[in-house]
Amino acid sequence: MTDQPDPPDRSVRTRLIAPATRRGAGRRPVSPPVERASTLLNDDPAAMRDGSGGPVYGIEDLTAARELRAALVDLEDAADAWLVPSGLAAVTVPLIALLRPGDEVLATDALYGPTRRFLNRHLKARGITTTFHAAGASTAGILAAMTDRTRLLLIESPASLTFELVDVPALAGACRERDVLTVMDNTWAAGLAFRPLAHGVDVSVQAVTKYVAGHSDLLMGSIAVAGPAVGRPVSETLEDLGWRVSPDDAWLALRGLRTLPLRYAEQARSALTVAEWLQTRPEVAQVLYPALPGAPGHDLWTRDYTGAASIFGVVLNGGSEAAAHALMSALQLFGLGYSWGGFESLITHETGQLAFRRSPPALAGELLRLHVGLEDPADLIADFERGLAAWSAVSR
Repeated sequence: MTDQPDPPDRSVRTRLIAPATRRGAGRRPVSPPVERASTLLNDDPAAMRDGSGGPVYGIEDLTAARELRAALVDLEDAADAWLVPSGLAAVTVPLIALLRPGDEVLATDALYGPTRRFLNRHLKARGITTTFHAAGASTAGILAAMTDRTRLLLIESPASLTFELVDVPALAGACRERDVLTVMDNTWAAGLAFRPLAHGVDVSVQAVTKYVAGHSDLLMGSIAVAGPAVGRPVSETLEDLGWRVSPDDAWLALRGLRTLPLRYAEQARSALTVAEWLQTRPEVAQVLYPALPGAPGHDLWTRDYTGAASIFGVVLNGGSEAAAHALMSALQLFGLGYSWGGFESLITHETGQLAFRRSPPALAGELLRLHVGLEDPADLIADFERGLAAWSAVSR
């Protein structure tokens, strides 16, 4: 049977599943096999290096990884996509591939901590400098921070911990006019609620660890590119570094990707319910969640996004580190752990992280970061009510 082209109007939910049931390959499992191999054998010497029969060595992508890459290309509307061992690697590889000594990177002051460390430690030592714009800067303010050495704008929107949004389409268009490349960390939208490449961004990266995998059991990142001008150096850099992902992890991530739209939407609904409740509490000064009406960035989110992640910031009304820790210790359903995007709810205390910024925000109290999982939101609210009671007891 010959495959027919997919109808162009299929939803992303359907497109992420349809390749698994496509006909024409005979009797087979729904998911591809996990191929654990370093050596790949050939039938004759001429075929050993020509690549006509697929990969020639195990460091190249085998079946599960190839299918995952193809699905991510579709999800991100990309020319190509690659897999790397972590979300951080997804950010750092394009920077290594696209920057040279003497170049400058422009990034938000609210940048993800490990990315900031890479810029300040690894790239700086190689003659590549970084300028940080204010987390709440306007499009005009960000463009004004560029110099004639600015080679790349690193976008994180929403930004880490305080969740500021920027006008990505406007920035991408202005950067293209200035011959400045754009790389966006799009983990918050998971390649689902916002497609950077469709809005003019050159490279979209995300931590597959988070929503795509969805089960807190693997580390992986993805790099999706708009075209060969940026794709070629990324591909060559990965080839030179020898970075690939394990077949087992690729298989698990592919399994998670099939249910991504459903999990993402359900967790967003629960997150909004919890955020709206927190907004009514006298112990809470502010909820930092672009999907919440009235929150900073809500207008941009409404214009550009089709959904929201289930992670947001909560600024308490005063308090102390001891009070914040008392709140966290009283919780029974929120795990005490870093990361997000999995099925379980998590909470972290983030006030200390703000000290690494050049211009820390003036918040009314301690900053917590909540990730809302797939538990019943009513149970999460009841759990957090216990936490707020513990916070109040210490804060008196």
